Amino acid sequence: MAYDLVIFDMDGTLVNSSQLLANAINHVRAQLDLPPMPQSAIIGQVNNLQINPAQYFYEVDQFEPIHERWFSEYYSAHHATELQLYDGIRSLLMQLHDRGIAIALATNAYRISALESLEHLGIASLFDAVACHDDVIHPKPAPDMLYRILEELHIPKESAVFVGDGPRDEEAAEAAGIDYIMVDWGYTEHEEGKRVVRSVEELWKILEK
Repeated sequence: MAYDLVIFDMDGTLVNSSQLLANAINHVRAQLDLPPMPQSAIIGQVNNLQINPAQYFYEVDQFEPIHERWFSEYYSAHHATELQLYDGIRSLLMQLHDRGIAIALATNAYRISALESLEHLGIASLFDAVACHDDVIHPKPAPDMLYRILEELHIPKESAVFVGDGPRDEEAAEAAGIDYIMVDWGYTEHEEGKRVVRSVEELWKILEK
């Protein structure tokens, strides 16, 4: 199917931010006088919907604004050295752009961090819309970001597809009634037999049809 709009998740889909995410979380833990967690223990649980992430990462019942501020401060200060596009992503985005297909971003990152990252990576100008954690009342897995993008770009859900790497993305797409493509180069370990796209080249073949 030919799509008029491709919406991407960011972390684990467009960008490899595993080191940055782990270090930012450990930065917050340090402010809370907690010992650092191994990167594998952090990244392995980032997309786990069965845990309370505030309890798991920071040993508190819920995230507080100060946690978000500490996280964002580290993220903004280090994205230039700890963030990189996955191989082939820049070319994929440019091909979509050249074909006149709208490109959007739906990320649970905060807007200031997301926009700084896109600018640093040199791809900000390719996006027609960006929806972030602080743009909506309910972030993913709620469909609010996807609804916001569809409304902003005046594109029907039947002409859009969401590309992500984890269950939050999949649930958001299902709730919004948007086609979904799961990629397998991010942070989620997918169960055997689940339909996933394993390379950027394979993803392009689907999107160019």
